[in-house]
Amino acid sequence: MTKDIKKSAITVLLMLFSILTGTSIYGQNGILSEHEAARNTVWPAKILKKVEFLADSICQGRATGTRGNVEAGFYIVKQFEKAGLMPMEGTFVKHFFAGRGLVGHNIMGFLPASIKNPSDKYVIVGAHYDHLGSLSGSVYPGADANASGTAALICLADMFSTMKTLGKSYGKNIIFVAFDAKEMDMAGSEALWRMIENKDLINPQTGAIITPDKISLMVNIDQIGTTLAPIHKDRPDYMIMLGTHSLPRDKRTLLQLCNKLYSINLDIGLDYYSSENFTRIFYRLSDQKVFVDNGIPAVMFTSGITMNTNRTRDTPSTISGEITKRRIWLIYHWLSKMI
Repeated sequence: MTKDIKKSAITVLLMLFSILTGTSIYGQNGILSEHEAARNTVWPAKILKKVEFLADSICQGRATGTRGNVEAGFYIVKQFEKAGLMPMEGTFVKHFFAGRGLVGHNIMGFLPASIKNPSDKYVIVGAHYDHLGSLSGSVYPGADANASGTAALICLADMFSTMKTLGKSYGKNIIFVAFDAKEMDMAGSEALWRMIENKDLINPQTGAIITPDKISLMVNIDQIGTTLAPIHKDRPDYMIMLGTHSLPRDKRTLLQLCNKLYSINLDIGLDYYSSENFTRIFYRLSDQKVFVDNGIPAVMFTSGITMNTNRTRDTPSTISGEITKRRIWLIYHWLSKMI
């Protein structure tokens, strides 16, 4: 492909982005400065600090029903409060029976689309914070799985709340959820879905019942911190997104367009390492599954399973703060356009 043809192809893509999102293709610096306040809330050391706490011995591997899991839950509540999220019906914590006689705790925070013009549509953004705990005397820190996704969730809450404080209104409300008990057959996300089906999930701004038909999208973040399983060997700066087929057709290329327009420039994969079978299996192995099963458009962001996954060596030293920051930035820009 000649240089002129490449340039023309990029122009066409950016024009398409403009049509789909209402964003001008000119003045890229202006486009970036519009989101500068949000991007400035996220930096590598901040991400790593969150991962380090969640993977610390005080959290004891965060197994559901343990003291360490509760420590992690309290930490996330404080982070949601600090971000300015609203509690759901007066509390950030929703208890549920996880099985085996254990009680789980989903941590939930609400960001309204607009104060003056409330929306009846919702996007759920989630990441599980539980892990394996201690087995045979060894602690499984779970830095990548899934302290990294939980840190990303908290950062996204900070970013969207910052923009809201600056006067930004969105077309949909966002419910941020740190799921418990993913390692127990995804009991936390199942419990949330039961709340929705039973009409027990209430909009804390309006008092309206949040019904399944009002949920436009579910976004799940699971293992997003390492560079150990790249899509291409020469590109450690990568990210995988599964589930684009569930999105409206005019939104299926939006991630790539945001990646280019906002100068993130990650190596993007839209399947699980080019395997149709593994893509189908992996898409159903995390907390988006119950939403997929109930016909809700759902995507998953990940940096893939590595040789450290579910091992005692899954420690903060394996996390790339810089590349995780770029991944969070890209999810933010994409999600901003989706809502």
